Amino acid sequence: MNETSWGTPPSAGYRGSTDRGLSSAAPSAGPVHEAGVAAQTRPMPIVPSSGGDQDDRDQGAAHLRGPLFRDEQEPDIRPQDPAPVPASPESPKAGKKSAGRDLRAAIGVGVGLGAVILASLFIYKPVFLGVIVIAVVVGLWELTSRLAERKSIRAPLVPLAVGGAAMVIAGYASGAEGAWVAVAFTALAVLVWRMTESPDDYLKDVTAGIFAAFYVPFLATFVALMLAAGDGAWRVLTFLILTVVSDTGAYAVGWKFGKRKLAPRISPGKTREGLVGAMAFAMVAGALCMQFLIDGGAWWEGLLLGLAVAVSATLGDLGESMIKRDLGIKDMGALLPGHGGIMDRLDSLLPTAPVVWLLLVVFVGSA
Repeated sequence: MNETSWGTPPSAGYRGSTDRGLSSAAPSAGPVHEAGVAAQTRPMPIVPSSGGDQDDRDQGAAHLRGPLFRDEQEPDIRPQDPAPVPASPESPKAGKKSAGRDLRAAIGVGVGLGAVILASLFIYKPVFLGVIVIAVVVGLWELTSRLAERKSIRAPLVPLAVGGAAMVIAGYASGAEGAWVAVAFTALAVLVWRMTESPDDYLKDVTAGIFAAFYVPFLATFVALMLAAGDGAWRVLTFLILTVVSDTGAYAVGWKFGKRKLAPRISPGKTREGLVGAMAFAMVAGALCMQFLIDGGAWWEGLLLGLAVAVSATLGDLGESMIKRDLGIKDMGALLPGHGGIMDRLDSLLPTAPVVWLLLVVFVGSA
């Protein structure tokens, strides 16, 4: 607002005809208006009166508090260099890629889990079988909890947990036939258990329960089938090495060189370059594992095995990403620092287990 377009009331801090009696010799702090001019105003912001005219204060002139208009004191409109904003130590530097997770925690948890798995795998097989059962039960708990929270789907956990444990143990003790019997009884238990509650959403709940039974414990049963072989510890170790190497290769190559998105609508972080890295790393690891860890294996079989693992692990990761997008969550849980939940670690392992089991049976037999 300027003084030519907007008049000013006598009480707004201007020295017009009403305040001439204060000091006739005092210099005017603003333009003098005629007494007969009608006042025209509009609301202005109220600001503190700390900044006034220094001459007025020096000569004892009255300094009224209240609205401070621009034409009472001309602001300094000279351009000034903006003060430098210190860079926050927590914000990443521009152009620097971020790993997207706590690598220290992820590595620490990964090393700890690896130690437990290797110790149980080579010291006493039934202990490793117990590790599989625990992972299955916790994974089912995470999955059913997220379904209930985000979609109001009440998949019955108790029959799923009991039936899932039975699948894994039956697969180890009785082979594929025992596992299939456990699957059938688990599905039946889910149907009956849900009958004890309201019939509302019965079909939705039992469908989710049977899906959970196949997605987690049934696929995990193939790890137990590999473990039951004479060289089961080495087969399981090969399966774990190839899956971990595939994930690591995809992560490392994708983070460093990834530019073209693999499936942007499902998982924006995955790139085609990362998939190529997963294949390359897994094929090299597969050739080494088949040559030195599996009796009767050949390096070229390892190349095929590694390629299949890279594809199945990637599809498994995308599959769980699809589930999490539908649920509107980032992780299935927070049990493992730097990793998320158990299901966030099983996503690539579960669909890879039947692939590795089948190819090892084809290449070296099931003994």
